[in-house]
Amino acid sequence: MMDGAGPVRSIGVPTPLVDGPEKVSGKARYAADYLGHDILVGRIWRSPVAHARILAVDVTKAQALPGVVAAVTGADCDKTFGVLPVAMNEYPLARERVRYRGEPVAAIAAIDAETAQRALDLIAVEFAPLPAYFSAVDARAPGAVLLHDDKPGNVERHATYAIGDVDAGFAAADLVREETYHCAEVCQVQSEPHAALAEYDAERDELTVRCSTQVPFYVHLMLARTLDMEKSRIRVIKPHIGGGFGCRTETLAIELIAALLARKAKGRVRIVATREETFITHRGRPEQTTRLRIGLTRDGRITAVECETVQRGGAYSGYGIVTILYSGSMIFAIYDVPAARYDGYRIATNTPPPGAFRGHGTVNVRFAFESLLDRMAAELGLDPFAVRRANLLKAPTFTANDLMVNSYGLPDCLDRVEAASGWRTRKGRLGPNRGLGMACSHYVSGASKPVHWTGEPHATVNLKLDFDGSITLLTGAAEIGQGSSTVLVQCVAEVLGLDIGRIRIIAADSAVTPKDNGSYSSRVTYMVGNAAIEAANNLKAVLVKAAADRLGVRVEDVECLGESYRAGRQDEGLSFDDVVKAALADAGTITVKGNFSTIPASHGGKKYRGAAIGGTMAFAYAAQVVEVSVDPDTAEIRVEKVWVAHDCGRALNPLAVEGQVQGSVWMGMGQALSEETRYHDGLGITGNMLDYRVPTIVESPPIEVHIVEAADPHGPFGAKEAGESSLAGFLPALANAIEDAIGIRPTELPVTPDRLMALMEKRARDGRATKAS
Repeated sequence: MMDGAGPVRSIGVPTPLVDGPEKVSGKARYAADYLGHDILVGRIWRSPVAHARILAVDVTKAQALPGVVAAVTGADCDKTFGVLPVAMNEYPLARERVRYRGEPVAAIAAIDAETAQRALDLIAVEFAPLPAYFSAVDARAPGAVLLHDDKPGNVERHATYAIGDVDAGFAAADLVREETYHCAEVCQVQSEPHAALAEYDAERDELTVRCSTQVPFYVHLMLARTLDMEKSRIRVIKPHIGGGFGCRTETLAIELIAALLARKAKGRVRIVATREETFITHRGRPEQTTRLRIGLTRDGRITAVECETVQRGGAYSGYGIVTILYSGSMIFAIYDVPAARYDGYRIATNTPPPGAFRGHGTVNVRFAFESLLDRMAAELGLDPFAVRRANLLKAPTFTANDLMVNSYGLPDCLDRVEAASGWRTRKGRLGPNRGLGMACSHYVSGASKPVHWTGEPHATVNLKLDFDGSITLLTGAAEIGQGSSTVLVQCVAEVLGLDIGRIRIIAADSAVTPKDNGSYSSRVTYMVGNAAIEAANNLKAVLVKAAADRLGVRVEDVECLGESYRAGRQDEGLSFDDVVKAALADAGTITVKGNFSTIPASHGGKKYRGAAIGGTMAFAYAAQVVEVSVDPDTAEIRVEKVWVAHDCGRALNPLAVEGQVQGSVWMGMGQALSEETRYHDGLGITGNMLDYRVPTIVESPPIEVHIVEAADPHGPFGAKEAGESSLAGFLPALANAIEDAIGIRPTELPVTPDRLMALMEKRARDGRATKAS
């Protein structure tokens, strides 16, 4: 019997992550941590040239080296892979042609690292060089050699739409301005390099792969495709992951090469990428140039938008089609935009292929949009906050491109950061070389249409209740450090009124857990969280029925108090363990399931090709104010403080939400101030942690987070996205703050001291020329 205590509350309670103890104690095992005397070392021979025909690949001498167990080349796999069914044009190991420096060409499995490296040095490859193009401009030039014969003009995808009467909108505007913005290519620089351990059982023709992936389901599909194996003979296990941020959404060549080597060696092969190889594998945010035109009325209302953007797409499709479509679709759903024209070009180049990066597809165009909006507000003599408020949506609504918006906390976000930063009293009054800037941003809570459409639910969660009274939550959703496993445990605990200690979670093992579409586009909390709630309610129904039968009352009379079930306040009731025993008496171990699927209204529109990209069940919103100081002698920029408000619907775990928002802002700061992937004739020259400048704690400012809860009607307990929306706003807020500080508005990122100094010197020269004239 119980003492009558009520159910334990988990939702809205700051909760340490359930996998935290393993991570901070060093007990967590990542893909590279699986060691054994019989595990072979895999190494990859990568192309030293950016573009060439492969005339011959000779691994004879390498295979003859004592200690070498297997070697594979492009001849061992004639199947392409990729993330999109319509754009799979990459081989695990290059065949016929290499298209970027560092592309895998051959691989070795040996008894140790020294032998593997010696074997790599013995591989001989003969190339016939081809012209190489390292910028979108060069790749689009007349007469440029095609990287892929089916991509005329080296255009991977031209995304285009015209919604509303754009020309009439510009004609009705009191102010029309146009500007071009440029954002450098950036990488995720997650703490854990890519790694994979593949084990092939020759007797059973079965393959097990442990790898650092955000989407085990995609890896499973691509292993089956490239190795020509039945999916039922493959097992994919996701160990602990040291960050993803989008770069591990796609299946990577390293996982497929490890599997090819393991099958050939009839054993176990482990490949751990170096940091340089991790940079080469890339899948970061592309270099992008955006020409943006906006029309405003004198009171700040948007009348029309025209956007042309070009992305350097790298050598293979990857996520490129989706990226260029997101750049266009997400012009909408943050402000009331009545008319827009968009042309987006994803261009194939002889550089490593970019992919999905936190805020996928939206960040660079949002930088342009918020920067130009701020500039135009100044010309009209309007406060930047007033311009944003003049264009707010009224939810629920559908945008002009048919995106569903059911909850909209942006007005509250604006109010919060305006007040917290002292904007009205401090803007323009901070003294020389110090300024404030603001911007807004948004993102989806998962894509409503999955990449691999199967007709199945978007998410499935299984719960298992056994004799010991513990509940095991089984999910295919990948915990990659974002706290998704904790949120799912909280959802189940909240429904059942139990302490989270009663619930253990097993995630992302295809032999045990249900298939999940993966951890990308902030989908797990919304979609898998809803599935977890349904599963918990189904389990609760089983337990309530068992309690009712035991107590001899109606089901509707039973009250679930977590650790006790009773029928009326005077009833002593049954303990949770007693109810479990009753429930198991007839059926034994109980397994229940919960599903979630998006509703058709959220699937996006049909007004143009690719209009479904951007469709989501809910948008999250953010507003932020950035305060900077600029050294007039060195042009060094210091971020003094950031105020950010993020509308996450409901903060299921406020501790994790705050951390995710801070991480988003910090990542945006890196792109805005210092991060840039650079190449010299296709050779990466920033492929290490010294030359690729990620901000350290020294450069990190205080980040004051305000959580806004505009509950979404379909979200799990009202929740929606929390880990991406706050990134994009930092970039323009920084640029706008620099303008406030020194009167110069940067249009190129990152705003390094040398770039800013060049702008300052140009202003000085222009000033002297004006005086002389």
